[in-house]
Amino acid sequence: MSAHLLIILPLVIPFVAAVAALLFARRPGVQKGINIASMTGILAASGALLVRLQAEGILVTTIGDWPVPFGIVFVVDHLSVIMLIVSAIIGVAVAIYAVPDADSTRVRFGFYPFFNLLMIGINGAFLTGDLFNLYVWFEVMLISSFVLIVLGNTDEQLAGAVKYVVINLVSSLLFLAGVGLVYGMTGTLNMAELSVALADVGQPGLVTVVAMLFLISFGIKAALFPLFFWLPASYHTPPASVSAFFAGLLTKVGVYALFRVFTLLFTQDVGYTHTLLLWGAGLTMVTGVLGAAVQNDFRRVLSFHIISQIGYMIMGLALYTPLAILGGVFYIVHHIIVKANLFLVSGVAKRLRGSYSLKSLDGLYAYHPWLATLFVIPAFSLAGFPPLSGFWAKLILTIAGIEVGAYWIVAVAVAVGLFTMFSMTKIWVKAFLPGGGGDAADAVGPLRLGTRVMYAPIAGLAALTLMISVFAGPVYDLAERSANELHNSSEYVEAVLDHEKSVADSASRPGVDGGAGDVYAR
Repeated sequence: MSAHLLIILPLVIPFVAAVAALLFARRPGVQKGINIASMTGILAASGALLVRLQAEGILVTTIGDWPVPFGIVFVVDHLSVIMLIVSAIIGVAVAIYAVPDADSTRVRFGFYPFFNLLMIGINGAFLTGDLFNLYVWFEVMLISSFVLIVLGNTDEQLAGAVKYVVINLVSSLLFLAGVGLVYGMTGTLNMAELSVALADVGQPGLVTVVAMLFLISFGIKAALFPLFFWLPASYHTPPASVSAFFAGLLTKVGVYALFRVFTLLFTQDVGYTHTLLLWGAGLTMVTGVLGAAVQNDFRRVLSFHIISQIGYMIMGLALYTPLAILGGVFYIVHHIIVKANLFLVSGVAKRLRGSYSLKSLDGLYAYHPWLATLFVIPAFSLAGFPPLSGFWAKLILTIAGIEVGAYWIVAVAVAVGLFTMFSMTKIWVKAFLPGGGGDAADAVGPLRLGTRVMYAPIAGLAALTLMISVFAGPVYDLAERSANELHNSSEYVEAVLDHEKSVADSASRPGVDGGAGDVYAR
């Protein structure tokens, strides 16, 4: 298979699946099968991209008949392929989980087409090589996620959706303003070209101002302090399958964008921009974990912990050393898996007891020990309990912080980890151990078939967490290669610029087709 086709498959597969789901709008069973096949196909394509990347280096392709910088450029480096693979894993897990979880009303009003549309936006954001198309993919995500939140039409969902959309529209406006200013200064939106052009701009102060626009815009999407208030107001409102997908992936797209632009584009004033990022990381950790500590709703606790854990990822970016960036990337992989899994566990608990309230979930361990076990693995990993994956991620970040003398952020990270353990213990005590005051009668008896199906992806993600914990080396190696590419962006820039040159040379030679679909690997 050509590299060009392989690069666009993560977009083509969910697009075809979305169209097919519309064609079978009156066949819910067929839609569910299409969705599982779509997510599985994306995972297979992403794995093949990783193999190709390891063999050939950074992959670049252009779409359409327009040459760079006017055409659409897709770039596959180690960070983007890592994000593609982990996102696809969550997509497969949620697709299986949604078979019993997505009710007939949601399916009838387009749950599966919009689920695939959301996946298109996520994958497009990871693959795009220019800022304007990154904006486009963010808008695709916003539209599809809004629909997924409001499906069901409850008051709580509508209120959460309004808060989610309004603040994200503000983010989009700031993003678009930043894009306009960048284009006005440089005449291009290709990120590789911008990496060179922004360094040559004679107004470093203006570049820093534009960097702040992107920091605020992506900070909103990543739920960075103080721009996170929309997240706990909205993520607990849709069904568990949607919440898990959002919790695992949506904020991480914002984190990905921060990693991309503040390693590739805005590195002229690291002392200022990355210091702000570091303070934002610390405050995000603290406010998120304190918010979680006072909650008594399963999903609200988990929602605030999304915010808290974002701080660790941004800490890796802000410290801006290869080891710190490695730790940030490793943390992203770990967090996507465990956080999505915890939301899936909460959905099963709600299915068993009819509530997300911790008091109402009392005594689940006695009747469903397997669910309790499957909760403990991601919960303790989230808290950084050795030797689970969260421990290795936090250890890397701690060492990176100590190496550069950032002792205060290390102290904050350690303290927040202890508070995270407190929150997870609170869920364990109130929801799984007896004595919380809930009625356990409905937990007695065999599990329904739908609930048994929901156990499968939870067990799969828990097993993956254990694999990363025990065999952390391969993930570490991938994160290390990603960190090296991000910290020294010359390889990314050279791959894209060499591709542009090869396309231009081909187009200038008579009888040679140098248009769309040319692929360059470095």
